[in-house]
Order: sequence, then C-alpha cells, then structure tokens
Amino acid sequence: MIIYGKNSCKVVLESNIEVSKIYLQEGFSEKEIISLIENKNLKINYLPKNKMNDLADGVHQGIILSIPNYKYMDLDEVLGENKFVVMLDHLEDPHNFGAIVRTCEASGVDAIIIPSDREIEVNPTVVKTSVGTVFQTKIIKVVNLVDTINYLKENGYWIVGTSLEGNLDYREVDYSGNICLIVGNEGKGMSKLVTKNCDYLTKIPMYGETNSLNASVAAGIMIYEVIRNRK
Repeated sequence: MIIYGKNSCKVVLESNIEVSKIYLQEGFSEKEIISLIENKNLKINYLPKNKMNDLADGVHQGIILSIPNYKYMDLDEVLGENKFVVMLDHLEDPHNFGAIVRTCEASGVDAIIIPSDREIEVNPTVVKTSVGTVFQTKIIKVVNLVDTINYLKENGYWIVGTSLEGNLDYREVDYSGNICLIVGNEGKGMSKLVTKNCDYLTKIPMYGETNSLNASVAAGIMIYEVIRNRK
C-alpha cells in the first residue's frame, strides 16, 4: 500500500508499522521526518518531482511510503459493554470516509463498520484525509450489513439510523449503553433494508434552504451528540 503526505507519513514513522520503501522528493528538508527515518535505519530513495507525481495520485508533499495493506479487525474483537460503533452504509467518497475516520478517532468511537462490497476501502486518499488516524482506528469489514445489525442487536446494541425522513430529532434519543450509529450513502442515504432494521431513525433539523448536509459533516454532528449524551 502506498501512502503519502507529511502528516500521514509522520504518524506511520512514529508507529510500529513496517515501512518497506521510502521515497523523498529531491530537496526534501523536513528535519523531523528525516530524523524519524534515520532513527529507524531506513533507506531513502530520492526521486525528482515528476517521478514522485507518477507514484502518487494526490498531493504527496515530497514524501511517499510503501507499507503493508491496512489490517481490518474482526467484529467480535470490539464487542463489549457500553460500546459506541459507527456503521457506514456504502459510502462512495474516500474524502468523506477519511474525514469520518478522523472524527471517530478524535471522539473516541470504539470502531467503524463498513461493508465489503461497494464501499470505499482504506486507500491512500482515506489515509491522507484522515491525517493518518486510520492507523489508530479499529475498522471492521463485514459481508452483510443487515446480518451485522441483527448480530449487534443480539449483543445488546441499539441501532440508530440517520435519515432526512427520520421521525426523531437527533437530540431526543437516549444514547446510553451499546450504540451503533449508521451513516448512509452520500446520495441515496441508507438502504431500505438497513433503514427497516434500525431501532431509531433520527434527523438533523435544517433551518436554511439547504435540505441536507455533507455525509462527513452530518456524521460529525451525530457522533459528538452521542458522546455528549453519554458523558
């Protein structure tokens, strides 16, 4: 897996994640990052800007790392008492996914659940948008969201969906105990089957002419309301 960007790469270099190759743009002079590389006794491959651009499909800021693919967690590893997990129902934009990961890590969400089909995976864009926090976040990939929802219910979770057609103001729900918050697709929202299996359908009131929010913005509002309610 290729990752790039100073902040994301710095997080990796400060961790125990294995780094197989390092590419720096000729003239790269970030002393702190170079010091981290030297402390790990890693070989630096210096490349001209055009070669760096060929390796990365985004703004690399002069540094690219090659690391193992992201290791997803198993659902049973995060089950327990008083847990808060976020489920993403087939997001399509890696920037939204990365932003949600960053919010989840910052707010102390226990895990993120994504489907294995038609969902953005952890890729270089997600890593960069999350500012490397994806490596400090437990992400679980499941085959079927509805089956996972039912399994969570069997383990004492309340399922809270987000929808423009929700019948509850998001501030009116009791978020104590085990909670799974579901964020829908950017354009279509949650699927019908996922919606049908929610215990609560919540909405964020809109007071202007805009009738919806960006998925990552809506997720951030909901996540921090859950955290506030649980304190």
